[in-house]
Amino acid sequence: MSHLTTNPADKERFLCIYPSYINNKKTLAEGRRIPVEKAVENPSCAEIRDVLTAAGLNVLVENKMYPREWNRDVQFRGRVRVQLKLEDGSLCQDKFSSKKAVMFYVAEMIPKLKIRTQKSGGADAGSQPGDAGKKGKKKKK
Repeated sequence: MSHLTTNPADKERFLCIYPSYINNKKTLAEGRRIPVEKAVENPSCAEIRDVLTAAGLNVLVENKMYPREWNRDVQFRGRVRVQLKLEDGSLCQDKFSSKKAVMFYVAEMIPKLKIRTQKSGGADAGSQPGDAGKKGKKKKK
């Protein structure tokens, strides 16, 4: 029933990305995998899917929970599987050479999505093109 084929080599080519990996509301212990300055506020599986599909990658969304996620709400469910390598082991796209590269790309592009720009209004829209993903979180002065 799975979208993936039963061939074990196929599953190896698809890597998992949970929204928690790029969520700036999460700590490293809660599963964030990229620096908080680059992370995005509460990303959804749909947003990750939209960004990666637009980038031309082969994407599957699965209805799975992130093991470290304590909140069982529907908005926190889901994981995205992304195909980075072809059957011969070569990369699908050169700019996505690693899982980290994919996460940084997704975190950079989600704030530029139409859904996000319409929600945020005027305050955020001006800072987006240059500091995509910073969202004014600096308190170190």
